[in-house]
Amino acid sequence: MEKSIIVENLAYRYGNLLAVDHISFDVKAGEILGFLGPNGAGKTTTVKMLTGQLRPYAGKAILLGYDVTKDTNKVQSQIGVCFEQTNLYEQMSAIENLKLFAALFGVNNFDGYALLERVGLAGREKDKVSGYSKGMKQRLMIARSLVNRPQIIFMDEPTSGLDPVSSEAIDNIILEERDRGATIFLTTHDMWEADKLCDRVAFMNQGKIEALDSPRNLKQQYGKRSLIAEISSNGDAIVKKEIDMDSPNTATEVEKLLTNEKVITLHSEEATLEDIFIKVTGRRLTE
Repeated sequence: MEKSIIVENLAYRYGNLLAVDHISFDVKAGEILGFLGPNGAGKTTTVKMLTGQLRPYAGKAILLGYDVTKDTNKVQSQIGVCFEQTNLYEQMSAIENLKLFAALFGVNNFDGYALLERVGLAGREKDKVSGYSKGMKQRLMIARSLVNRPQIIFMDEPTSGLDPVSSEAIDNIILEERDRGATIFLTTHDMWEADKLCDRVAFMNQGKIEALDSPRNLKQQYGKRSLIAEISSNGDAIVKKEIDMDSPNTATEVEKLLTNEKVITLHSEEATLEDIFIKVTGRRLTE
């Protein structure tokens, strides 16, 4: 499978601070890559370099076969960007915002109404954006990032601070775009969202990539699988017992449990991406 993004030794400085420290990775076409890390880890700076907004201090980024610093316009014509902070034209309507961007991209036969319906804004197309809720504005930002049917979509904390309904709607659009063949570069500190959506995740910490793999592989490599049993003991008292699923004695322990104890519930439990991030970096995702 061809690679949509190739990053080699990419770095960026803010004065004496090395915000992105010579990172290298690639992203396949049609893949969702999650960039996980706490605020200040270098996620947004990486996105700004990949989208041509910041010039790298060192290294290079190749998007769709183009060097982003040399062919910025060609790259930007084929990507979509959705930032955490909205930058919409608030005194214009939603449909006017989309038509303006369609004109800037030179998109012919643009159907803004269909795109707004897709993001759940049908019926509010002609309302001024200033009257929109945060969730509605974020949905419009998503719609705007899709105006030119981009081959790569950058989404920087797209569901941050949103209600569950708005978050789920945006997550579904991300999956639909992946199914269309678009590459999604998702920066987030939401471990649940990353686990649900991403084919692979990168752990970003203090400007470096500490680990990069699929959520499943990271859990298998760094995590622990357990069986958690609730046992009835001494009348009404409920006691929890944990059995390591990767121990040589797992089968014996489970048999002993079921034979000798009154088991009320029994379920498996695995490490979360938050657990793995802490183990790899020594920090929490949500610091």
